[in-house]
Amino acid sequence: MASATSLTVLEISAIFLSITALLTYFNHRFIGLPTTIGVMVISILLSIIAIFLGFLGFDQLIDYEVSLLNQLDFTEVLLDGMLSMLLFAGALHVNIGDLKRYKLPIGILACIGTIVSAVLIAAAIYYMLPLFDFGLPFIWCLLFGALISPTDPIAVIGILASANAPKSIETVIAGESLFNDGIGVVIFVILLGILTSGNIPTVNYVAHALAVEAGGGIVFGLVLGAILYYMLKSIDSYQEEVLLTLAGVIGGYALASHWHLSGPLAMVMMGLMVGNRGRELAMSDKTRHYIDLFWELIDEILNAILFVLIGLEVVMIAYSGNLFIAAGLTIIIALLARLIVVGMTTRTFRHQLNLPVGAWKVLTWGGLRGGISVALVLQLPAGAERDILLALTYAVVVFSILVQGLSIGKVAKTIKPINEL
Repeated sequence: MASATSLTVLEISAIFLSITALLTYFNHRFIGLPTTIGVMVISILLSIIAIFLGFLGFDQLIDYEVSLLNQLDFTEVLLDGMLSMLLFAGALHVNIGDLKRYKLPIGILACIGTIVSAVLIAAAIYYMLPLFDFGLPFIWCLLFGALISPTDPIAVIGILASANAPKSIETVIAGESLFNDGIGVVIFVILLGILTSGNIPTVNYVAHALAVEAGGGIVFGLVLGAILYYMLKSIDSYQEEVLLTLAGVIGGYALASHWHLSGPLAMVMMGLMVGNRGRELAMSDKTRHYIDLFWELIDEILNAILFVLIGLEVVMIAYSGNLFIAAGLTIIIALLARLIVVGMTTRTFRHQLNLPVGAWKVLTWGGLRGGISVALVLQLPAGAERDILLALTYAVVVFSILVQGLSIGKVAKTIKPINEL
């Protein structure tokens, strides 16, 4: 039985970084898919090959892969490592003016939409799973709804841009994704607390927790952004200014977590301040160039590593025939919940939203799920319930990235900007 011996953090990092570099090279050289999607496809294929060889009796490869993944805390790597930098990098290039223009659909989809989607998905799988002998308590179903509802902009934004999708739809999808990650994490943490403690909190407690964690994270991010803006404006040296942004992200996220505030929302707010007011008033052209280049590289590298990890983690899931069918139905449930939320929003506020006709198609199909959902499901207590939800989560994530991510460009091309109608 081959297995990875106990490795240091440096050795584990070196292995996964090397794997990611090789897969990105192979994808760019021979396949040509968008980087994040390409490396995920290859890593999934490698995992499937390892599983197939294991069935044939050659289990050294899969044993080594499982042993290596067991030494890597995916949740810690993403939530405490990558997420802060990914959210800051994403928010850095979002225009506040565009966000303000479409604040109504972004706010509804990110806040109300996430909650409604979580409840719809929870109710559906609560009644669906017993049909396949996988009944779960409703609190577990709610946890799944909370972790699978946040959308992920990582793969879809570049595809929408290349497809010349209307700017309004890009703005809504990006804005919603940046904020609903934070909302989804807060809801998940509250529900996980109920599961582990067994105590059902009052409505006032939940409202207070949401206000403190989410609201506190937003305020904390604005304060950090203001401090960082002042420091950037007071000097003109791109080396120190790039370092300040990096320290602000890593240190600020750690401090927010220590104070039990929403780190994701704090990073979004800080990124918006630095990327708008800071970019306009506190940076020279040279500094702006290097900060953009640095965070673009960080974003690309971390996204590639993240999607490689998602692909490799497939070996940790044990699918049975019934669970495979249930996972397929869960994909449909997640899409229907997204369609209901988007449809209700665009129809109810169609006059105020000022979105192109048919925008609901792109907003629905472009609601990709990603690494945040995987990281959250891995936080659940070990047991049969988590194994079921892990399989369902991977099914939704892989389908959304591979199928929706690769086809969203074609959907976007069917929508014309308002001024073209």
